[in-house]
Amino acid sequence: MEGTQSRPHSSISRGTDEGLSPICNHAESHLNVDQMLQLVPKRSDSPSVTEETIFIPHSVTSVDACTNTDPPDKCCVALQRVCPPRGIIAALITKVTMAAVLFGVVWSITVKECEPGGNLFGIVVLFICAVIAGRLVGLVHLPRLPPFPPLLGMLLAGILLRNIPVVTDAVKIDKDWSAALRSIALAVILARAGLGLDGSALKKLKGVCVRVAMGPCLIEACTIALVSYYIMKLPLVWGFILGFVLGAVSPAVVVPSMLLLQKDGYGVEQGIPTLLMAAGSFDDILAITGFTTCLGMASATGSTWFNLLRGGLEVLGGLVAGILLGFFLQYFPSKDQKHVVMKRSFFVLGLSVFAVFGSNVAGFPGSGGLCTLVLAFVAGVGWDESKTAVEDIVGTAWEIFQPLLFGLIGAEITFSKLEGHTVGLGIACLLIALTVRILFTFVMVTCAGFNFKEKIFIALAWMPKATVQAAIGSTALDMVRKKGDTELEDYGMNVLTVAVLSILITAPIGALLIGLSGPYLLQRPKNPAAWGLGGRQSTDTPVTYESAI
Repeated sequence: MEGTQSRPHSSISRGTDEGLSPICNHAESHLNVDQMLQLVPKRSDSPSVTEETIFIPHSVTSVDACTNTDPPDKCCVALQRVCPPRGIIAALITKVTMAAVLFGVVWSITVKECEPGGNLFGIVVLFICAVIAGRLVGLVHLPRLPPFPPLLGMLLAGILLRNIPVVTDAVKIDKDWSAALRSIALAVILARAGLGLDGSALKKLKGVCVRVAMGPCLIEACTIALVSYYIMKLPLVWGFILGFVLGAVSPAVVVPSMLLLQKDGYGVEQGIPTLLMAAGSFDDILAITGFTTCLGMASATGSTWFNLLRGGLEVLGGLVAGILLGFFLQYFPSKDQKHVVMKRSFFVLGLSVFAVFGSNVAGFPGSGGLCTLVLAFVAGVGWDESKTAVEDIVGTAWEIFQPLLFGLIGAEITFSKLEGHTVGLGIACLLIALTVRILFTFVMVTCAGFNFKEKIFIALAWMPKATVQAAIGSTALDMVRKKGDTELEDYGMNVLTVAVLSILITAPIGALLIGLSGPYLLQRPKNPAAWGLGGRQSTDTPVTYESAI
């Protein structure tokens, strides 16, 4: 027994003395106490390999088998994990490089337009600053409150670029370029709104939803028209233009805030979040329709009755053209074609842009926006569930043009040209109209089964303004600039100024009011489990503007 136990040790020693396997001692030094070295009487054909070296575990070696060197340091391993970059860093580098390549190609073709002072240079700088500012504002998130809308940062970026002396000289954008880009953005947002309308929900609208969608918008438009006529000395037609610009509520603020409250169960049993989200789209449609009608009347020359008839004909023409184009898109391209989604998206965006620009060329500026809304809605009804993919592509286009729209709107505001009394009168008109709107909204929901606190919440939540004001706020100004009428241009500038003020004032205040008052004015269900509510968990996906809209 003793001779048998000593045999492995003698074999290893003998192998080492003969110089056959210098790794044996190294491997032996790494063996644990519990490991057993078994030797099998097996011969190898290779003179450099022995029984001992074959059956020694190779996992314990600390030498790199490829390079016959020591293993890499920990810092090298950590460096290999981040090089080459992956994830967000790689995506950021890729996007920046693509943008740089695209800018380089355009610069090599246009040269001067891409240099400081050129239009393309100004557009690129404005776009980048608007995106960054929007991201920064979107990061401002207070506990239990919805995030601030990124469009505020985009708007402020345009205002700052326009009013910083050194930057203004380098970042210049021609008015025609600015008007064209804003018109394209208007076409994109109107097409998106049309695709987002739910035909089945439209049929099921209750009386309270119709009252909330139509009543406050109309009463605010009439209030603004009368107040601006006496205070700001605007003609009635321009007063109604301003009224319908301000009469639309902003889904970009209301929808994410309602989703956040709905996630926590506030007002779900009474259907308040659903009511406000459903009525928001139709409120915007009504405002845009009234705006296009008044815009057609303002662009016409002649008697009041003739202008009123002309405005009605423009609305009718936009409806008919939109219905016909929408039915065309229901069948062409056909479902059996390849890349149907891409083709449908191209037709929707292309026809929308053509409708907005073509109506201006034809002398009927009020029909283009309504035609875009109707054709997108009718086409979406025919596509049914398959329209979701088209909505995604149109939504991607809006993500590109949204920073341009709000940045360009902000860039139209020049502090040196603003008159203090104009700003003061505009704020006064806005506050009066908001007061009337809140009171009238409270009246519209009096017979709908809501208690006193819920009525107050609905009235306060129906106040924020943002997207529609930016989309159509500058349309009247762009129209009168082509005519070269100084007086009309002043009217258009007043409309744009009050629209920007309404965004800066009501968007953040509205988001805060909804987030703060919701938990106090709304009730949670008595049986949360029946509504699929188990309490808000920390692992829940946060509701953001990008995920909600």
